[in-house]
Amino acid sequence: MGYVDDFKNKRITVLGLGLLGRGVGDIEFLAGCGAKVLVTDKKTETELAESVAKLKQYRNVTFHLGGHKKEDFEKCDMVIKAAGVPLDSKEVVAAHAAGIPVVMSTALFAKYAMEAGAKIVGVTGTRGKTIVAYMIYHCLKNGLKTALLGGNVRGVSTLAMLTDVKKGDIAVLELDSWQLQGFGDLKISPHIAVFTNLMPDHQNYYKDMDAYFSDKANIFRYQHQGDALMVGRSVSERVEAARPPVAPHIPDPIPSDWKLNIVGEHNRENASFANAALSALGLSDEEIKAGLESFEGVEGRLQFVREIGGVKIYNDNNATTPEATIAALKALQESRIKNHEVGIILIAGGSDKGLTLKALADEINRSCKDVALLAGTGTSKLEPLLDSRFVIRDSSQHTSLGSAIAQALRLATSDDVVLFSPAFASFGMFKNEYDRNDQFLELLRKMGGGA
Repeated sequence: MGYVDDFKNKRITVLGLGLLGRGVGDIEFLAGCGAKVLVTDKKTETELAESVAKLKQYRNVTFHLGGHKKEDFEKCDMVIKAAGVPLDSKEVVAAHAAGIPVVMSTALFAKYAMEAGAKIVGVTGTRGKTIVAYMIYHCLKNGLKTALLGGNVRGVSTLAMLTDVKKGDIAVLELDSWQLQGFGDLKISPHIAVFTNLMPDHQNYYKDMDAYFSDKANIFRYQHQGDALMVGRSVSERVEAARPPVAPHIPDPIPSDWKLNIVGEHNRENASFANAALSALGLSDEEIKAGLESFEGVEGRLQFVREIGGVKIYNDNNATTPEATIAALKALQESRIKNHEVGIILIAGGSDKGLTLKALADEINRSCKDVALLAGTGTSKLEPLLDSRFVIRDSSQHTSLGSAIAQALRLATSDDVVLFSPAFASFGMFKNEYDRNDQFLELLRKMGGGA
């Protein structure tokens, strides 16, 4: 395929290796295409030992770790930038000044997949993008369609999926704002775009909401006639004002008799986005209904994990904003009202992202029986806003997830719910949000029985 010729013998600098597996997969793919890959990261080889070990076998991969060298970005044919690296970083600026293209791997995949004749479905939004992307993918597979799932997916190198792409395939991509920067660089947008909502997030990265929206808007900015754009009602006016080339469509609610396995009105709204996208892909109502009703959810997103002593435990690890935790609390409130009265003990807390916390505190005060708080800069801002009825302890913030879980279970009685929904970033106590998720599940597993 054309991408092999485009990468073969090219000097490619990869800016940011990371520990999530996506960077390793990208580099393995590029090395396999015959590129001369230079990997650079601020972290040291010791910090990145797990990732580096997987790449040592490639003679055409070299490393400059523990810092960046300006010449690595000036004497190459291409720079592939990791998500989250600021556009005004010294390294990106140096590459641009030298006339070197700076691209991102998921956007590169989309470009070559489009050229191969695949249809791209992109899903973004502050909340809901993961569930919607997984719903669409599940329904396609359930309907025996050839589909790929990539983008912001743990451990998956989207770029490496190019080896599997054929004409007529459908690639479903969960796209965060950083990945969509790459679409803007290449001036491409998915054939079918879903933009669920826009809420304050990553305000420690973006100077304001306009900058955040501008990156998100790349999901529709370069669409063409014949493409489709689905948007949430809350973001529709903002999208309209950006003058998209394709008229935005607000999906209708799914029929009331469609029974989902996942709780919450917000998940019925997520299903409406999936329904609209799948209809645009040509699936029948019967195929879509069967797919959505058999969808079991996604790990770390209001996922029922297990029951201990009559207490149901939910893993909502990927709730990294106040709004996401509010949605989880409301979903469990809806569920308990339909069944019988139970109490919710919330495990939350983490690093501050510069977001407003009053609405979260109000919802916790209204919905929760009690709380167990993880230490962090965000937690320190939230705690003073919480109701005085919550017991103030000598050490109110837990420095380990295990002690927070133990406290939550002590506070719970039979038929209560323990909800792990952090509402903040994971920096400090954990390597990343995936490490936080894994620790939570492992701790529950060790309490006896499977998690």
